[in-house]
Amino acid sequence: MGDSNAGSSNYVRRREQTSGRDLSYPPLPEGLVVPVYDNHTHLEIADGEQPIDYREHLDRASSVGVRGVIQVGGDLETSRWSAQIAAIEPRMLAAVALHPNEAPVYDAAGTLDDALAEIAELATRPRVRAIGETGLDFFRTAADGLAAQYRSFEAHIQIAKENDLALQIHDREAHREVMDTLRRVGAPERTVFHCFSGDAEMARICADHGWYMSFAGNVTFKNAQNLREALEVAPRSLILVETDAPFLTPMPHRGRPNAPYLIPLTLRFMADHLGTDASMLAAQINSNTELVYGRWDSEPVAEPPREAAPSGGVA
Repeated sequence: MGDSNAGSSNYVRRREQTSGRDLSYPPLPEGLVVPVYDNHTHLEIADGEQPIDYREHLDRASSVGVRGVIQVGGDLETSRWSAQIAAIEPRMLAAVALHPNEAPVYDAAGTLDDALAEIAELATRPRVRAIGETGLDFFRTAADGLAAQYRSFEAHIQIAKENDLALQIHDREAHREVMDTLRRVGAPERTVFHCFSGDAEMARICADHGWYMSFAGNVTFKNAQNLREALEVAPRSLILVETDAPFLTPMPHRGRPNAPYLIPLTLRFMADHLGTDASMLAAQINSNTELVYGRWDSEPVAEPPREAAPSGGVA
């Protein structure tokens, strides 16, 4: 995902891709009348010419009607950070997991079982409400890494069910295999396809199983007709919205650093495409999100350490 910077309390890594794009953060959009949550973000990854502290990210988001975020880990270091910061930050809940592309790395090092055991422990921490992002990725992982991906995915499904947590799925070029695995192993009660990338047919299958579909900024891209067709057929009761920040910045700012405060751009685009009022869609998504993860204020936050917020990578 980026260069390690575990010594910083504000982020864990820097995004690697910096050339050929505008590195300035977009301006604040018009705020939402009815607030929503960002279903999936990576505030542990710094981006832009001047990286923003996670607190500033959340302050900006709050100012435009984004009331909270799900902060998502993808390996042990970022999952630890996510759990630690969520424990002291009332606007954040955490998801912890090994990204499918990380599973073969741990497996090759002979540490996959130990890593999965630590994810299972992190799943019990306060304000950890989801296991994710986990799943299958046939785009970046070669054939010799797929067995580790499957083993990791199935283990994460079991961890989610054992702890009654939501499951956030990463699915890249593996639609059929992900859905087959969920049916074979048994999906958790609250299963979310993060950054939904399927088409209308897949959306109908998800709807039949009660699986949630979370739409990111790429639904606004000109070449994403399949996502818009999926949005049209997805039941409103199963729709979520996310940034996947710092990636997938919505139009008209594609390529610039993404952040939770840009959720209003994606939500308004979705509402316009569906021919509905943005506030009505926001209210529905707000309700959906709390059904998946619970309320952000239902579990108290801890007092932060006196010196500073916890540093990345330290359990």
